[in-house]
Amino acid sequence: MNCKSKDNTEGAREVRRTLWPLREVWMEVGLEKLDIHEGVTVKALLDSRTTGIFMDKDFAEEQGFKLEKLDKPVEVKNVDGTSNEGGRIEYKVQCNMYFKGHVERIRVDICRLGRTKVILGMPWLAAHNPEINWEKEEVKMTRCPPWCTQNKERKAERKRIRTAEQTVEEPVPRRF
Repeated sequence: MNCKSKDNTEGAREVRRTLWPLREVWMEVGLEKLDIHEGVTVKALLDSRTTGIFMDKDFAEEQGFKLEKLDKPVEVKNVDGTSNEGGRIEYKVQCNMYFKGHVERIRVDICRLGRTKVILGMPWLAAHNPEINWEKEEVKMTRCPPWCTQNKERKAERKRIRTAEQTVEEPVPRRF
């Protein structure tokens, strides 16, 4: 398709509008350190091209997260197959993550990310399948898997409602 064609000027504008500018979606999440139950708020980047959940090493150390050494370090490769200059992944962190009523325990691999502090990659996106409005940069956690705390709370609430509905007695007819 030739986007400069006079016949398809409207189509070219439509393509540019949907592709430019490409947006990033960030979520402001709370991360709780399991050892001292202290939390920190951070912006996490959603990235479907990333193959894991990552936290920047400098950020993790500055915030006092307890780094656990991996049994076997993981080599980090760039898209072109070369080794990443940030080095291997040698540590992980376990923490609780909070986002708009959603709570879960996550394992985060520690590596050098630069300015980005946390990346939620494809494994996280596939597990939760969040509703993402790319235009408004909004994320809704409406399709969580059964093991998510938010999902458990919804199930418990539905059970309470069913129980309440079953215990409500038939109204007594009024006598005139």
